[in-house]
Amino acid sequence: MTQHAQSDSPVSLWADTAPAAPATDSLPSGEHRADVLVIGAGFTGLSTALAAAGRGADVVLLEAAEIGSGGSGLNNGQVIPCLSRADPDEIVAARGAGKGEALVALIRDSAQATFDLIRRHKIACDAVQNGWLQPAHTPGRVERISKPRFEQWRRRGAPVELLDQDAVAALTGSRYWHGGWRNPTGGHVDPLALARGLARAAMDAGVRLHTRSPVIGMERAGEGWLVRTDAATVLAKRVVIATNAYGTDRVWPGLDRSWVPMRSYQMATSPLPDTVRRSILPSDTAMSDTHGDLYFCRFDRRGRLVTGGALIFDRDFEPRLKRRIGDRMALLFPQIGEPSFDYVWHGQLSMTEDKLPHMHALAEGVITWVGCNGRGVALGIALGPVLADAALGAAPADLPLPLTELGRVPAHALAARIAPWMLALFRWRDAQA
Repeated sequence: MTQHAQSDSPVSLWADTAPAAPATDSLPSGEHRADVLVIGAGFTGLSTALAAAGRGADVVLLEAAEIGSGGSGLNNGQVIPCLSRADPDEIVAARGAGKGEALVALIRDSAQATFDLIRRHKIACDAVQNGWLQPAHTPGRVERISKPRFEQWRRRGAPVELLDQDAVAALTGSRYWHGGWRNPTGGHVDPLALARGLARAAMDAGVRLHTRSPVIGMERAGEGWLVRTDAATVLAKRVVIATNAYGTDRVWPGLDRSWVPMRSYQMATSPLPDTVRRSILPSDTAMSDTHGDLYFCRFDRRGRLVTGGALIFDRDFEPRLKRRIGDRMALLFPQIGEPSFDYVWHGQLSMTEDKLPHMHALAEGVITWVGCNGRGVALGIALGPVLADAALGAAPADLPLPLTELGRVPAHALAARIAPWMLALFRWRDAQA
């Protein structure tokens, strides 16, 4: 794996290619005040802070490490306007007609909202909005997933397309798949560059953003909250905890036990020859298919195929992934030969029991959300204005997600150990028609 020295961000392709982050300092010692305090400088925290500042609030944003150093800067960069498991009808069944359809609408528009935000703030993040494609790897998945999923989104106004095998082959450069569906509002970005660009936009809007400022506790103080770091305090009227899969019980006890962590591995090849590059995903779409053990890839602007995979055991993950995913890419795209991988890295995502995002009212004036379930780029950014509205006093009835009490995954420690083994079940199901 290439070693990197550009920044303090974790090793990844994006750490080598993203524009530099805006200059930030840790929170100065002493006492500070804010209307809204946001914890976590990932996609949701940055989007929340930017939206709240745009509504006239005085906002402080605290990040324990660096901008985008968690999952927001370590994912594949696909901007996908749907959830990984739950389809619109399931969302409505789980949340009721009102909240369910409101959440479906937010998800439907999330990719477009993300690219609109990028254009509005002129964020340099290699943004490509040429659509997102989900091909089906068996004829049965065409019938059970592609057609109903397409139809459910079509009924709700999404500009989706149902594709036959020839159309999928034209979009992917592979005859592996049997059909599928596409949403043209999706695409891909350099996610770390996007996080850094959002940070710059938030700071330009007046947000006081401080990195290397981990929150170690908070307590009620009059009508607000006193939030502590090692050397300073912030007295805020409202607090938004936007740490998602990088939460900590030091910030709020029990937060980490409301979701199950999963490791997500990402990889990038060496730049491919132009002739090979033009034969794979020739329209520069983003692709993730119907496997439970997901097959996914997209290109970066240098012609690297950016893909990844999953493992049950983390031991020796880099050589194992290079072999496994190398064989997978050669199966999908024989013209690639035996790919050489320059980068392998991983981040963490949060999984909920029902595979839906959850917004929690932790106490009066304190809100959070969890449950990206592997689709955090568009969803996390789209939820920012929602959390800003909630923090600034919007009526719960006007929010697309219900504000619920914090739950706990039953037998959380056991669930966290068992979760990687679900991959074996997914692989078995993937082999079925």
